[in-house]
Amino acid sequence: MDKELPVPTCFDTPGTATKRLVEMFVEMGQAKRTRIGPPPAERAVFRKLHGVVHGRFVRHPDIPEELCVGLFAHERLDAWMRFSSDTAPNAPDLGSTLGIGIKLFGVPGENALGEAGNTADLIMQNAARFFVNDAQEMVEFTYAGVVQRDYDAYLASHPETNAVLNAMTAPRGSVLTTTYWAILPFRMGDEIVKYRLVPETAPEDVPDDAPDYLATDMVNRLSERGYQFVLEIQRRTNPETMPLDKAMVEWPEDESPFIPVATLQIPRQRVEARGQADYGQGLSFNIWRVPPANAPSEASSIAVVRRDVYAAGARLRHTANGQPLQDPGEPRPVLPEPFAKDDCIVQAVIYPAIGIARVGSSDEYFYGPEVIDPRPLPPGSYRDKDMKLKRQAARFRIYGCNARGDIVRELTGGEGGAEIEWKVELANTKAAWFGFQLALDIPEANYAPPTTLRNPGVADRSRLAIRPEAQTLRGAGASARFEGRFMDIEVALGEAMTDEAGRLTVLGGKGISQSYDGSAAITFANNEGWYDDVSDGPVTARVVLDDMEIQVVPSWVVVAPPNYGPQRKSVRTMWDLMRDVAIKAKMLAAPKRPSFTREILPIFERMEGLQWVNAGFAGGFGWEGAFDLTSPEALSRLSSTSPAFREQRRVIYNNFRNFQTDSYSPVPWPWLYGDAMNIPPADTPRQNAVLSDCQMAMLDCWAQGNFDNDYDAGHKPPGSIDEVPLAQQGDMLTQAALEFCLADAFHPGCEMTWPVRSASMYMAPFRFLHAPKGWVEPLQSEVLTTDSVTIPNGPLYGQLPGGITRWMAVPWQTDTSSCRSGYTPSYDPYVPSFWPARVPNEVLTKENYDIVMDKSRPLSERKKAFANREAWIEPLGADGYTHQINNMIQHFDFLGVVEVREGPGDPEFPAFIEVEDYAKLITPEEEHYTVRGELAGMAPRETRPTTTQRRGVRSATEVDVSSIDLVNRFPRGLPPQR
Repeated sequence: MDKELPVPTCFDTPGTATKRLVEMFVEMGQAKRTRIGPPPAERAVFRKLHGVVHGRFVRHPDIPEELCVGLFAHERLDAWMRFSSDTAPNAPDLGSTLGIGIKLFGVPGENALGEAGNTADLIMQNAARFFVNDAQEMVEFTYAGVVQRDYDAYLASHPETNAVLNAMTAPRGSVLTTTYWAILPFRMGDEIVKYRLVPETAPEDVPDDAPDYLATDMVNRLSERGYQFVLEIQRRTNPETMPLDKAMVEWPEDESPFIPVATLQIPRQRVEARGQADYGQGLSFNIWRVPPANAPSEASSIAVVRRDVYAAGARLRHTANGQPLQDPGEPRPVLPEPFAKDDCIVQAVIYPAIGIARVGSSDEYFYGPEVIDPRPLPPGSYRDKDMKLKRQAARFRIYGCNARGDIVRELTGGEGGAEIEWKVELANTKAAWFGFQLALDIPEANYAPPTTLRNPGVADRSRLAIRPEAQTLRGAGASARFEGRFMDIEVALGEAMTDEAGRLTVLGGKGISQSYDGSAAITFANNEGWYDDVSDGPVTARVVLDDMEIQVVPSWVVVAPPNYGPQRKSVRTMWDLMRDVAIKAKMLAAPKRPSFTREILPIFERMEGLQWVNAGFAGGFGWEGAFDLTSPEALSRLSSTSPAFREQRRVIYNNFRNFQTDSYSPVPWPWLYGDAMNIPPADTPRQNAVLSDCQMAMLDCWAQGNFDNDYDAGHKPPGSIDEVPLAQQGDMLTQAALEFCLADAFHPGCEMTWPVRSASMYMAPFRFLHAPKGWVEPLQSEVLTTDSVTIPNGPLYGQLPGGITRWMAVPWQTDTSSCRSGYTPSYDPYVPSFWPARVPNEVLTKENYDIVMDKSRPLSERKKAFANREAWIEPLGADGYTHQINNMIQHFDFLGVVEVREGPGDPEFPAFIEVEDYAKLITPEEEHYTVRGELAGMAPRETRPTTTQRRGVRSATEVDVSSIDLVNRFPRGLPPQR
């Protein structure tokens, strides 16, 4: 409209202001939104919530006695506060009017609304004066917007209203540093006053373009410390300059300054605590819900109409939401009632839920990680005196738990009358299972070669499965061996023993792999006639406590290939993946607000840590790399919730691969291959890996600034399980075991593979479901399809011994030696990569480390040596792919373990450096692979390089693996997956 039109006289008659405002605010606006919008029903005004908090209202001891009336007659009152904006919930914060509703508890008696209750309400907003003077002007203003839908015309002819609104709609910084006014006059005994709420923390009034920055800021601030406001009153000392029914007029402070009367204390708290926002949304506020001694002045027509407008809006909202209409008599408890201490042990639980042992060529062993940040073992700890690789042992403990599952104490054979009888079963059923082609839970599996039985020519399938008898260990110092047969070959899968406390140790095999007919290995995953000695199976126990047998929650053990990078973790670990599965299956709650230290920083540290096993990650995230995410300077910014660093956080978040936007590109992070990797790169989003949905959601929260800034540069995490509080030890053991397992790429994988993504595999988070006693698995056809694998009670449900590792490559050495990096060297010779955390690609050799440590050498030479990473697979030789995988089978302990060593101490290098401990080149005499005649392109044996010649003459990385079946998964082509 070009001009403001008058309000019809039939609508704007004297004495109808309340009726008309209820009609426009509640019946036309709020009711319509309630009818057409999704539940819950919203308020009529101040609909956008920023946060709900609890606190305390404390009267100052020095206020005049005549003012100690009504709610001010109480020294201390519990309070709940709702901070909001007068705008739509999805509207941006910037440019909105801020408000606070305060509900005080402990004010008994009949209030000015005529209710009998126990509460008092204060309602304020971030403006010293209202935008209209009285109720009639409020009707005219609201009529222009709600009925005529033309606020602009009204404001054009009412410039003062326009100026007030502009001043009201400019919040900055924080709701906790904003000044609020009650605007209207209120009684205070025999006096009339106005209220003002002044923050004790100075504001930082910087505009912010994030749509919900006020809620994020509020959560961040109160997660770190408490805040306070001072409630001030301004006495009405001059009726001429302090009118009661002109809400646009500020009472002059030079005639009556504000004086402090109370403090509103808001302690440090979790604003996002479950139920807190819902509680605040269910509260109703009314300026008349106060003792009569504090009632609004009836001379204020706006105050009078607010009484019924607020009440009508609350009735509509509460009725629509099925909420009680009456005000609560008691405040919501600040913290949930703590559970009573319960030391009654009703069950025993074995931890870790999944233990990880690893094969090695030595009789000796070391224990696998039992905390998520274990201290590195001293150099030389991973080999015996003959340089054979030690095995990694999995250690299991039993904890006595109460009915809630809380750990009460560890149960050991020598303490508290506990009698423990362990039962362990290991099996290797790889050769009797189906071959690996591609993960069967992704759409690309339909275009890969069919998944068929291994060794189909062997009619008696039982001869292909290595199934030793289950072993029982009673008491301390017991031991047992797991010995079975593959065809006519005796196979030892490992051993188990108990220590003096009755804890269980499980060891795997010696890394022995061979074929029953003497044939050579020729492929990465499905070598017919072959077996290896990895395994898996259930770990159970019988526990008698105080002469009574109690229930035992069982565990599982997986015996996997060696860990050649013992301090390294992949960017997405097996624990991350299984956590994501549990969240999606509603077995675990999704984190609402990540911890920087526990959930964001580890992602950055893992990428930085891969510098010791991959040259690409070294250049990108390593020491003085292109992307600095872990230096003290970077962490001071990235751990801060400040909006000043929001765009830095967002840029980093956007660099992580998102399947919806950039999954096909090798450029986004992490630089790791995915489940459907192919050379040349396939037209599939799973060519490259992505973080779990849970990890990405937490990174998204971090990018927005919604995270716990709990980073402490001086914090030292527990280095052993004994340093972990008892109640947390079980979960720590499980997380530590699984964080050092890979979850990308399942091609097929290192320790476990794609079936672990199925929720039906679990009885509880991270705990495999055991097949029932006596269960006979349904027979499968000769071809395993994506449909047949998911049949009820099929292979993705309760597990039998050997059920986890059967999906893996046979033997494991052929897969490990095939998974490398930079298969498309025209893009980058080092990234993306397969599994560098467990199977290194490029490493710092001892020779180069010695140069780095020699301070007598020129700094430029030392830096060059530090940057020079050599191929980890060099010991396998350069005679061809088939030679390499067979060399790996026979001499997997010739390859280096990357160990932690001290740096030189000068600032040009890291404090700690990870170095390959040992690398023995395989001589022609040590090669067990033979063929009739010479391989195509191979020089006669007598002219091939000797051991001392191989390094530097021809690298193992020069062997062309771009055509092996590992990276050629789609012989029939692949339709576009976009």
